Amino acid sequence: MASTRSRGGSDRVPAHPDLDSIGLQQVLEALVDPVRRHIVGELYAGDQDLACGTIDLPVSRSTATHHFHVLREAGLIRQYYVGTSRMNALRRDEMDAAFPGLLTALVGRHPRA
Repeated sequence: MASTRSRGGSDRVPAHPDLDSIGLQQVLEALVDPVRRHIVGELYAGDQDLACGTIDLPVSRSTATHHFHVLREAGLIRQYYVGTSRMNALRRDEMDAAFPGLLTALVGRHPRA
């Protein structure tokens, strides 16, 4: 996977919050939206990181970008580039350590399309 920087750094690696600074409220607010829950569910169910464009979403590209931003700011995903593709990785181990059982309870039974 790419850099584990928490803030700043390269223009190619967006800033990622330290999970110590994220509260349960922010995580739940990010996951209340069905599109964001779908994104997290796809990442949860898969065995690899996914490019933004490979997750089928019922929203425009700009709206999808907003949803990925909300998930990143809530500490749920880590984003990095491979070539021109922005990749998304679920911060599953970190989330499980910070909020045990939460991801499994909310998206663990996510049906794959």
